[in-house]
Amino acid sequence: MKVYLSHGTLSFPGYFGERALEALREHADVVRNPGELELRDEALAAAAAGCDAIIAYRGSPGTAATFAAAPQLKAFLRCAVDISTVDVAAASAQGILVTQATPGFVDAVVELGVGFMVDLARGVSRSVLEYRAGGLASPRPGMQLSGATLGLVGYGRIARRMAEVARAMGMQVLAYDPHGGTHSLAEVLSGADIVVCLALSTPQTRHMMGAEAFAAMRRGAFFINLSRGELIDDAALEAALDAGHLAGAAMDVGNAPDQMPEPRLAVRPDVIATPHIGGLTPAAAEHQAMDTVRQI
Repeated sequence: MKVYLSHGTLSFPGYFGERALEALREHADVVRNPGELELRDEALAAAAAGCDAIIAYRGSPGTAATFAAAPQLKAFLRCAVDISTVDVAAASAQGILVTQATPGFVDAVVELGVGFMVDLARGVSRSVLEYRAGGLASPRPGMQLSGATLGLVGYGRIARRMAEVARAMGMQVLAYDPHGGTHSLAEVLSGADIVVCLALSTPQTRHMMGAEAFAAMRRGAFFINLSRGELIDDAALEAALDAGHLAGAAMDVGNAPDQMPEPRLAVRPDVIATPHIGGLTPAAAEHQAMDTVRQI
């Protein structure tokens, strides 16, 4: 078997790695991408000419143009969980199998979420910025997480792990999920001091956190998005922050390209934003790379 690895020289060390490459070479003849960045469309197909499979990183979407120009291709393996950038219908029409990696980032995302909760509750980033601006940070009372209530919107693997960690910290947990939550969405929104969105992205959940949902939250509550940007109506979140109804927000995803937070939200003093790093740890990346090798 001959396999094209789409990771460029910039993404390879952190998102695939030598250990996974060595394991892959035990099962296939590997063609590496020699450039810094990933290829797409016809350029990707040309680079993978003669290959039976493509292992694709995020910069190489599975487009109809790629599949049409690669008649020899048998499989397109996404080295990640998200396959929203893969045209599965176009692949199927060409007889190309599409696969995805299993999630290895559950703990990594949960840890980032806990960091967001602590930061929002105690104003850590705000104090850091005040000191870096050359002034003295003003001490302000914060929220103690022990005894506070965490609301989870979505109750899959990440949310269930977050619930375990939150309970270990002494928090109360409310969870909503249409397929197995413990509370209604209204109960979660109105009863939580911190609401974390971890729902799946579907046509039904697009903008599920909009003006009505934010209005249903407690005044002074915090909102965190660790799911997908399209679940949030950014304008509604901005309005809730402007009105002082929400005390702050944190996000690792957003509606900017590549699921990045929108800059107009990210620059706000009452927002903590990170550039889609929730699963960005060596352990999580290696899990997905090795899982992709197992699929080969």
